[in-house]
Amino acid sequence: IARIREMVKEADAIIEGYRPGVMERLGLGPDVLLADNPKLVFGRMTGWGQDGPMAPLAGHDINYIALAGALHSFGSAGGKPQFPVNLVGDFGGGGMLMAFGVMAAVFSAQRTGKGQVVDCAMVDGAAILSAMTYTFLGNGRWQDERGVNLLDGGAHFYDTYETADGKYVSIGSIEPQFYALLLEKTGLADDPDFAAQMDPRNWPKLKERLTALFLKKTRSEWCAIMDGTDICFAPVLSLREAPNHPHNAARGTFVEDQGMVMPAPAPRFLGTPAPKPSLAGR
Repeated sequence: IARIREMVKEADAIIEGYRPGVMERLGLGPDVLLADNPKLVFGRMTGWGQDGPMAPLAGHDINYIALAGALHSFGSAGGKPQFPVNLVGDFGGGGMLMAFGVMAAVFSAQRTGKGQVVDCAMVDGAAILSAMTYTFLGNGRWQDERGVNLLDGGAHFYDTYETADGKYVSIGSIEPQFYALLLEKTGLADDPDFAAQMDPRNWPKLKERLTALFLKKTRSEWCAIMDGTDICFAPVLSLREAPNHPHNAARGTFVEDQGMVMPAPAPRFLGTPAPKPSLAGR
């Protein structure tokens, strides 16, 4: 404990992920460490936050995004919620927001001389990542059920479709000029049923038709038709396929170290590029 307190005197920030109260019981709470170093930023990562009735309880990503209302939006109409691995709570609403919050607080401390506590709860993070959806719900542009809205698979022009070889492609032709290209490349440009793009009443029927159409060709065949256009199209790639896609290969989106393929650092700082990630010594 004494060693940690000594180290903190020279630190910009400390980040802990215990349940609320643990650091205090260890004698390393914010009151102690900020007294040792008034410029210290004290990052606290939890699922439920530092207060509230659920603060002391255990949980995981799936629970945090469930309580935030985010999980409810993922999945097909009439089906159960489908969680997006642990990307929204653990990483997007957790680690990334913690990094953002700590960096912002360090920036403030450098100018004011005053540190502070950053209370980063994954339930809060998942909620703020859903801000657009809540806004749309509030102004009547979103229904509070899955799979019937513009961006949750309800629209025929914003969804994934199975192909003849059992693989999938993604379509995101929201804007009218992109939608026109989609209809052109699928041979539907003159079909009157597809003219009223933004009428949700037509979406289920049009999805059925596109579902049948995409099943007529393989994923590679659809790529040959749609790649290089502004349809807003991409094949749905597996984890093993993604590193080999020509675009990812050209950008170096993935790197290999000791036989393991992993994502390259992002975002890219062109003035101070990060070194390639390495597992050496781990």
